[in-house]
Amino acid sequence: MGDMLAHNEQLLSELRRIVSNGGDRTVSLQQIADILKNGGIYRWVGLYDVDHANGQVSIIVWSGQGAPEHPTFPLTKGLTSAAVSGRKTINVGDITADPRYLTAFGTTRSEIIVPIFSCSDKSVVGTLDVESDKQNAFSSDVQDFLEACSDEIRSLWRSSADKS
Repeated sequence: MGDMLAHNEQLLSELRRIVSNGGDRTVSLQQIADILKNGGIYRWVGLYDVDHANGQVSIIVWSGQGAPEHPTFPLTKGLTSAAVSGRKTINVGDITADPRYLTAFGTTRSEIIVPIFSCSDKSVVGTLDVESDKQNAFSSDVQDFLEACSDEIRSLWRSSADKS
C-alpha cells in the first residue's frame, strides 16, 4: 500500500511539473493523459472540455486504443452529464448495468469520470475520463487519487469567467 502511495505522489508531482511548465495546453494535456494511462495501468484516459454555452462536451486529448466513438456529444448525455450536473465523480463498476453509458469501446467494463472545476468560479470546465476492461476497476483510493489529479491540472482550463 505504501508503494502505491509513493507511486501516486510521484505521478502527482509529474502533473504539477507539466502544469507549471506553461507549455502548449494540448501538448501538456496529452502528456498528462499518457502519464495517467501508463502510471495507472488503465486502458484508456481522456480529457474533455465542457462547453456550457453550446451544451457540448468535446475530447481534447486521449491516451489509449484510439479515439472515442463520441468525440463531441451533448452535455445532457452519458455518464459525463451526471458528473457535470451533479458536480461529483461518477464511478461505475459495471457499465453494462448502467443505461447512461455512451459506448466508447465495446470492451469497456468500468469507467470513472472526474469533473474538473475552474479555479475561479468552481464551475465544471472539463472532465477526466478513465476506462478499464475490468469490472470494478476503480477503488475509492483510485477515485481519491484521480480527484487529486483533477485538482492539479485544473489551471489548464479557463472558465467563461476567466475569459471575460
